[in-house]
Amino acid sequence: MAKVKGAIKVDVEKCKGCSLCVVVCPSKVIALAKEVNGKGYNYAYMANPEECTGCTNCAMVCPDSVIDVYRVKAQVGA
Repeated sequence: MAKVKGAIKVDVEKCKGCSLCVVVCPSKVIALAKEVNGKGYNYAYMANPEECTGCTNCAMVCPDSVIDVYRVKAQVGA
């Protein structure tokens, strides 16, 4: 049985911290950083990376298209 493991990559310098991705993430993976980027925005990052399923909700709602989603099948219980 294969389980899907996901990961996201955020273009930190282009992220405006709108938090739409935080709201739509069903696994509560994404949060806004306390640090700011070069434009002064708190950017999105993976706060709970082990929970990501690669559903792509975050990338679909991002108004600036700064999120890339990666998915890989991981074997469970070999």
